[in-house]
Amino acid sequence: MSTPLVLGSASPARLSTLRTAGIEPVVIVSGVDESRLGALPPVELALQLAELKCAAVATHDDVPPDALVLGCDSVLELDGEALGKPHEPDEARARWRAMRGRSGVLHSGHCLRDTATGKVAAATGSTVVHFADVSDAEVDAYVATGEPLHVAGAFTIDGFGGAFVTGIEGDHHNVIGLSLPLLRELVIELGHAWPDLWT
Repeated sequence: MSTPLVLGSASPARLSTLRTAGIEPVVIVSGVDESRLGALPPVELALQLAELKCAAVATHDDVPPDALVLGCDSVLELDGEALGKPHEPDEARARWRAMRGRSGVLHSGHCLRDTATGKVAAATGSTVVHFADVSDAEVDAYVATGEPLHVAGAFTIDGFGGAFVTGIEGDHHNVIGLSLPLLRELVIELGHAWPDLWT
């Protein structure tokens, strides 16, 4: 019998990543206000937001018994600053003008809780992302798609933004927002086997 996994995220990219890896999670959106944590270092911010989301979802009535609950959050670090979702077109344009032709580090916090034991394992994955030197016209066209407004760092590598990422150093799943190798390590740390999550 497989171990149920609960994904505490509304991210279609995280859901798709898990499904591609053979896992069909129960999705319960955390509803955590991401702005409630102040100016923390980027790695710490990503991890603390993941922990908050995991804790919020773990007490939800719809969580199956003996489930593993996963909370995730991603931020892009550029010049030591943590960049989350821009939300506004002007902010997304400003971000891209700052990022183009440069590199940033995408940090994804992962927090996994075993509802049967109450044990928690957490870690942050970090991947260096190299951005193309895109033109103003390309930035405007990309922002007009709406895609960068609702994703950490104002870009994706699995959508319109993929052409603007010239390379990465590290796990590409982590840039999408969920590192499968890191999640496997957390699953093992809590005493479970990775294949037990396959559905």
